[in-house]
Amino acid sequence: MTRIVRFHELGGPEVLRIEEVTVPPPGPGEIAVDIKAFGLNRAESMFRSGPYVEAPEFPARLGYEGAGVVTAVGAGVEDFAPGDAVSVIPPLSITRWGSYGEAANFPAEVMVKRPPSLTWVEAAGIWMQYVTAYGALIEIAKMAKGDVVIITAASSSVGLAAIQIARAVGAIPIATTRTNAKKVALLDAGAAHVIVTQEEDLAARVGEITGGTGARIAFDPVAGPMLEHLVGAMAQNGIVIEYGALSSQLTALPLFPVLAKNLTLHGYQYKEVVRDRAQLDRAKRFILEGLASGALKPIIDRVFAFDQIIEAHRYLESNQQFGKIVVTMSH
Repeated sequence: MTRIVRFHELGGPEVLRIEEVTVPPPGPGEIAVDIKAFGLNRAESMFRSGPYVEAPEFPARLGYEGAGVVTAVGAGVEDFAPGDAVSVIPPLSITRWGSYGEAANFPAEVMVKRPPSLTWVEAAGIWMQYVTAYGALIEIAKMAKGDVVIITAASSSVGLAAIQIARAVGAIPIATTRTNAKKVALLDAGAAHVIVTQEEDLAARVGEITGGTGARIAFDPVAGPMLEHLVGAMAQNGIVIEYGALSSQLTALPLFPVLAKNLTLHGYQYKEVVRDRAQLDRAKRFILEGLASGALKPIIDRVFAFDQIIEAHRYLESNQQFGKIVVTMSH
């Protein structure tokens, strides 16, 4: 029997249960993985509590990413063999596959051999944030040298990945944070500028930084009232990429400023990359090269033991973290 995390109803972290189940052998195109560690994501918190873009089928597994050792391969799998150290790129369905547990099967197409320079903890918490940020900034926004990009919720793992990717291509990342608590850490992490939104006017500060031009790109998981502030900070023909809905408040579309600036508003999920084999290959290459060169390096905030999964989710929802939360297995 294998210990995995499941939940039987929507709710807070307390609905999570560690249960013993029989994990079937990998199906065609799948590989079985003995999981050493897995990363946590706000998407998993939203999936557990609702609403989310995908509805759970109870009892539901969860978990988008992890790292471990291949124990078996299904029919048709040629690129992996038992004993390979691998990481998981988030698959298309969180209801079908889930990484929270001692073992799981995953589609081979979303597996990557673990870079030898990464620990299990680092390898477990890289692909969601880097694929998400890469797809939005490089594939959609075509971010290039000199572009000014606003990154909200910048102390999240995706926000920090976005800062690193912006720096890697020579763009100018402006990070936003609600309070002063993480300002210095964001500057140390590579942000060119940090705007404290509870104390400063976002549009006015971006105008000062850009000489009145505004930012060409905004990358935002918050929405709600933040959208109006972002639109006010944008340059003509800019693009606002919304990849989340962390705000509990209504998201109103500031239509006239959007029209006046000819802005593009793009709703986005990492799945845009994973669904497209060519994009996914480009993402893998960009991220692996960045990890090898040191331009990209995951920032790990805190590590929990598997038996602490409820505490780990509570911490995830506290917004105290700076970077990635990872859970390690004891086996």
